[in-house]
Amino acid sequence: MAHDLAGPPLPVPRGPLSEAVRAYLEDAGPLPAAEAAASVSPYGDDLQLALYLCYELHYRGFAGVSPDREWDPALLRVRAALEDRFLTALRADTPVHASLDDALAEILVEPVEGTGVSHFLAAEGEAWQLREYAAQRSLYHLKEADPHAWVLPRLWGRAKAAMAAVEFDEYGGGRAERVHARLFADLMEDLGLDTGYGRYLDATCAQALAVVNMMSLFGLHRSLRGALVGHFAAVEITSSPGSRRLAQAMRRADAGPAAVHFYDEHVEADAVHEQVVRHEVIAGLLEEEPHLAADIAFGVDATGMLEDRLGERLLAAWRSGGSSLRIPLPERETVRAS
Repeated sequence: MAHDLAGPPLPVPRGPLSEAVRAYLEDAGPLPAAEAAASVSPYGDDLQLALYLCYELHYRGFAGVSPDREWDPALLRVRAALEDRFLTALRADTPVHASLDDALAEILVEPVEGTGVSHFLAAEGEAWQLREYAAQRSLYHLKEADPHAWVLPRLWGRAKAAMAAVEFDEYGGGRAERVHARLFADLMEDLGLDTGYGRYLDATCAQALAVVNMMSLFGLHRSLRGALVGHFAAVEITSSPGSRRLAQAMRRADAGPAAVHFYDEHVEADAVHEQVVRHEVIAGLLEEEPHLAADIAFGVDATGMLEDRLGERLLAAWRSGGSSLRIPLPERETVRAS
C-alpha cells in the first residue's frame, strides 16, 4: 500500500458548496456562506463532498493544503452549518426504535431471505461489481477504525477498556501487516485496484460518502458519543454474517487469496467484537451514563438507514447493468508499490 505523506489530491467539486470549500483550501477563493448549507440536499453530492473535505483534514489531509486548515475558525463555522444540515436530516429521517433493546434485537437476527448487497454479491455478483464495491468502500476501509478511535477519550471504565481492546484488534494487534486497513489494501491489489489513499474519492457516490461522513460526525463530537457507540455496535453485529457472504463472493469470482482473507478475518474477529461491544462497551457506557440509551439506539438505526440507501444505489445500478460509480473503473489499474 502506497503511503503518500502529502495526502491525496483535492477532488473535483460537485456543486457550489464543495467548489467554494475546495477553493478556500487552495487559497483561491472565499468560503461559502454558512447559510448556503440550508438550501442543498443533506444527502446530495455537493454537501456530502464539502463535509468530507472538512473532515478529511482531521485524518491525512490533502496534497497542497496546509495542516493548519484543520482548526481554521472560519472553516469550522462552515463545517458546523454542513453538520447541522446533515444531522438534522438524519434525526428526521431515521426510523428510531422505541428502545435500545429493540434496536439491537432487530440487527441480531438475520432475515431468512436477505436482499442486501452482500446477498447479491454472494449469489450472483460479477468481478466488476466486486471491484466497484471495494472502490466505494475504500474511503473508509483504508482508514478502518480511525473514525471510531475518536470516541476513546470520551469513554471511561469498562466501556473505554473494551473499546480499546476492539480497536487494538482493528489495528492488527501490534503487527503492521495485520492492520485491517493494510489487509483491505491487499484485497484491492488482488482486484487490480489502485491502493492509493483517497484514490476513488471522485468516483464514490454521495450515499457512500454519507456513511463515512456519519462516522466522522459522531466521532468528532463528544455530545454524539452515544451515537458513535451505537454506530459501532451496528457495524460489528452485522459484519460477521455479511463478511461471510462477501468472502463467498470473492471465492466464487476467484478474486485472489488476499481478497478472500480480508473478509474471512472479519468473520472471525467481528463475531468476537460483537460480544465485546454489546456486553462491555454498551453495558459499560450505560452503567455510567444511562441517559445515553436513546443516542445509542439512534446510532444503530441511523447506520442502518444510510447503509440501506447505499445498498439501494448499488443494486439499482448493477441490476440495470450500469456502474454504481460516478466514474466507471478501467478494466484494471496499475497498483502502487508497497
